[in-house]
Amino acid sequence: MIRSTLVDLITAFALVTGVVTVLAVRNWRIALRLVLDLLTAASLIRLAATEHWRDLATAATIVLLRTVIGALLSTSAAPRRRGPTARRSSGRPDSAVG
Repeated sequence: MIRSTLVDLITAFALVTGVVTVLAVRNWRIALRLVLDLLTAASLIRLAATEHWRDLATAATIVLLRTVIGALLSTSAAPRRRGPTARRSSGRPDSAVG
């Protein structure tokens, strides 16, 4: 029963942390990562308390989602590089200037 209460508290804390992070930092990527980390912790605590396959599947699903979403966020957050022609404002090649 104590573990169940702890899992519920961690889940609620995860949601509150996500909302507060979005409002304070204004970065939904960071908030999503925090929420997924805390939900992973809650799932692992639940898994340690029971022996049901459903709980194992829930924990595995959350870990998988956390991994995939984390990888996607890392990829989309990478700075985009522009080619050398994007830096010129005239649109003319360098050899035409002169």
